[in-house]
Amino acid sequence: MINFPQIGKMAPNFLTLGVYKKRLGKIRLSDYHGKKYVILIFYPANFTSISPTELNKLSDRISEFKKLSTQILAISSDSPFSHLHYLLLKRNQGGLNHLNYPLISDSTKTITHTYNLLTDDGLSFPGLFILDKEGIIQYYTVNNLLCGRSVNELIRILQSIQYVKENPGQACPVDWKLGEQTLNSHPLKSKYYFKNLYSQKNN
Repeated sequence: MINFPQIGKMAPNFLTLGVYKKRLGKIRLSDYHGKKYVILIFYPANFTSISPTELNKLSDRISEFKKLSTQILAISSDSPFSHLHYLLLKRNQGGLNHLNYPLISDSTKTITHTYNLLTDDGLSFPGLFILDKEGIIQYYTVNNLLCGRSVNELIRILQSIQYVKENPGQACPVDWKLGEQTLNSHPLKSKYYFKNLYSQKNN
């Protein structure tokens, strides 16, 4: 039985083939340690219906992730050659032409299995992990196979994770967005936040 990767634990490392800018090369997760945040986005398979909507949207907003010093790695159990074909296919044909980050090949399904995302049909559940620069898991979600994920929410969560790591003792309340008020993570000190919040609402 495999234990699901946990928040606050080191993300399982891997070394495998990836495709980026129409070139094949080895990608090792630990190579990003000390350099960048990493988003691991698992998707069921190439040429599935929901996957290109998510993967292309992430690519279109790559500049926002670069500003947050974050590398995106998309993973499925397809071969590198299937990835290459997918990347050459135009968007109006359901492809990922001009994708701005690597596609990772997990043809042995070892990575998907290690992250406990393998379905009974041999596909991957749509899992997503945010790793900090030390390779520690800070966030993860797992979706229904037919439910697309939100890039806006992903960026919001990423910003909040980075904020609290850079501002010890602070916490981000519900629906927090960058630039909005935070609160103290200490239960007693956080009362000042609630006092100000509800006094403004006359509650």
